[in-house]
Amino acid sequence: MQEFKAQKTKLKATAKQAVKPIKLSEIKAFKNQRIATSLGEFDRVLGGGFIAGSVVLLAGEPGVGKSTLLLQLVKFLPKESICLYICGEESPEQVKLRAERTGAENSHLLLLPETNVERIIEEAAAVAEGLLVQGEAGKIARDAVGIFMIIDSIQTLWSEDFDGSPGSISQVRGCSQKLLEFAKKNSITAILVGHVNKEGEIAGPMILSHMVDAVLFLEGERFADLRLLRGIKNRFGPTDEVGVFRMGEKGMTEVANPSELFLEAGEETKNQPGSVVVCAMEGTRPVLLEIQALVTQSALAVPRRVVSGVDYNRVLLLAAVLQKTLGLPLYNQDIFVKVGGGFKIAEPAADLGICLAIVSSFKNTPLPVKACVFGEVGLLGEIRRVSGEEKRIKEAKKLGFTKILSSGTIKSLREAVKIVGELKGQS
Repeated sequence: MQEFKAQKTKLKATAKQAVKPIKLSEIKAFKNQRIATSLGEFDRVLGGGFIAGSVVLLAGEPGVGKSTLLLQLVKFLPKESICLYICGEESPEQVKLRAERTGAENSHLLLLPETNVERIIEEAAAVAEGLLVQGEAGKIARDAVGIFMIIDSIQTLWSEDFDGSPGSISQVRGCSQKLLEFAKKNSITAILVGHVNKEGEIAGPMILSHMVDAVLFLEGERFADLRLLRGIKNRFGPTDEVGVFRMGEKGMTEVANPSELFLEAGEETKNQPGSVVVCAMEGTRPVLLEIQALVTQSALAVPRRVVSGVDYNRVLLLAAVLQKTLGLPLYNQDIFVKVGGGFKIAEPAADLGICLAIVSSFKNTPLPVKACVFGEVGLLGEIRRVSGEEKRIKEAKKLGFTKILSSGTIKSLREAVKIVGELKGQS
């Protein structure tokens, strides 16, 4: 328990600050100019690039590679742009070592070891005016293509205007508000790095997610090299887009075709019982993934249901549908379901793949070669149509899959299980 005083700030509207209602027809519309980078996966999640004056929040677990990805991003920024990197957690020497390893050394990267938000705004304003406070690079050109400011991390900043220690609710909210106002006023693109707490949520007040223009979440297994950049919120572009990266010795490298990456990882389990290839939609991109299921005789009074990569309750529901509509005796079987490659599927299009993987493992019969499935399964065992079927079919055929199982080819689970063999006493 820590006691802190609530801020009592009185806001007074002056005559200059007073505004009047404006007709919609009198407002002049303008098109936001995007600043595209050479990092295609990052631009995909943002919707085509950065918007000048926008504030982006990059969140993720400790050690997942947030700082590495940002330094990699600096490497792919336009050559005429300027980037001010605020070293709040690491010293400039430590950042330089990572920059040398990732190849992000360039003249437009400026390091500022400062945690006071007023001092940071003062230095950033000097950079925006074209004067370099520190270093020997001389004056910065006024016609620079975009000015970027990276805050690593927002939990380390503090201000005398707010109570509490760095990382507290009042400090994080107050410092973020000051940075947001400064970035909007000077058309500076700000990227805030945020940590994730034990519950997997962005640390700090939830108001931070509402204040920024875009929220990006970097996730991945600590002992695997795959990293997924998800767009949770984006005021200037689509949401639920995913960028795929691979962590290596020299930093992050983008994966242009993630379907091939996931399918290559499952070459050893191809055409094995319990292995099914499904096509899931991540934003506007179709991705082919492998779903594995293992069904074994249970030695416990209550059989286990272990799930990784898909919703646990969804697997319980589908197991009940299989037992009811097809008569499969799954009440005494342990069921394990996993998505290969550490990927997570949240859409219902994976229902048919989960069901066929369970049936394939239970009957110890593999699916046909080059079969790709997708479709939603109802409580009565019917196969329902899902969005983006044309894109899914096109992606599957591009990778050599000739047998497509969806709502267009099958209407029920009973028709689908005929592919993996006849049920005992039921056809």
